[in-house]
Amino acid sequence: MHEEFYRFVSNAYDRPRYILHYKTDAPLNIRALFYVPEYTPTSLLDLSRQVEAGITLYSRKVMIMNKAQHVMPNWLRFMKGVVDSEDIPLNLSRELLQDSALIRKLRTVLTNRLIRFFQDQTKKDPERYKKFYEDYGLFVREGIVTTQEQDQREGIAKLLRFESSALDPGTTTGLEDYGKRMKAGARDIYYLSAPSRELAETSPYFEAMKEKGKEVLFCYEPYDEPVLIQLAQFDRKNLKSVENELRGDTTNTNTVNSKDPNSLSQDDADSLLGWLTATLGNNKVNKAKVTKRLASHPCIITVNEMGQARYMLKTMMGGQTMDEKLKFLQPTLEINPSHPIMKKLATLKTSDPELAKLVADQVYDNALVAAGLVDDSRSMLGRLNELLSRALEKH
Repeated sequence: MHEEFYRFVSNAYDRPRYILHYKTDAPLNIRALFYVPEYTPTSLLDLSRQVEAGITLYSRKVMIMNKAQHVMPNWLRFMKGVVDSEDIPLNLSRELLQDSALIRKLRTVLTNRLIRFFQDQTKKDPERYKKFYEDYGLFVREGIVTTQEQDQREGIAKLLRFESSALDPGTTTGLEDYGKRMKAGARDIYYLSAPSRELAETSPYFEAMKEKGKEVLFCYEPYDEPVLIQLAQFDRKNLKSVENELRGDTTNTNTVNSKDPNSLSQDDADSLLGWLTATLGNNKVNKAKVTKRLASHPCIITVNEMGQARYMLKTMMGGQTMDEKLKFLQPTLEINPSHPIMKKLATLKTSDPELAKLVADQVYDNALVAAGLVDDSRSMLGRLNELLSRALEKH
């Protein structure tokens, strides 16, 4: 019965993957039947286009409006179904439908009920919900960005799913479950933007957080990070990118580990920092310092609000030169004094300044790539070929 009715109201030929039959008498009299289509959006065009609303509005079983756009928020435009409310007057005009306190109240009640329904599905059948999120996750993210009320935004945020450093690959988790795993007194939820788990786990920023024993959520989609930046808080906990955490954490910086026999001395490290700043230029290095938070990486780049900076570079500064972008970023270079590259560079800057500059430029660009601040890395190919030629001269 549901399949036939769904196909009738949605003018489609697939099946509903979720069905919600909702009845309530307070705060409004509502009888509603909602369907989530089995149909999977196949492209960003399908996800972003302004499709007609799929909800038909009734009052006392009399149709008020077919495809009523203002009954549901835009991010729920994929829903199909019917809504009947005795509180809606039969003579409600199209103009009043667009700007009516009654319709706004109806929209709020229905939206909150659907959010609770999807929250229930995350617990009832996580695997089925995972497939729904893969297909319709962009709508969920849109809901967070376009919703003004923080309580409702946090309700939608419970529907987000990410892989986590604390879980096996392929297993997803939500912000609520992350909070349950946090140690008592912890107030920050950490996330890292990367194209894949492999790149996330080999990131120098994750390496530094792993040393602290912190769980990190991996954001693979390019729009995950702007959504979390917009959300800012969840359940009175701060959402923080690992880059911002490292930028604000001043422990284990500025001084070398005197107990590490593999580390440069403080004097050698200070000399190298001065040489790097002079060689790379103040535009590339606003500040240089030592860090003890890295193990397998020679250096990292930190900037204020890394996530927002990445977003601005891609959306607002795409036509500007790299020098102009770096002037805007004002990056800080943090070097690992125990890494073989930095130790060799400390002597190479005197014995072979030309090769040392090539290495310094390449290491710096590698750090920019690791930070996600370079969209096109082809500019470094000439330097890489020259470094390979120099390396092969002795063989």
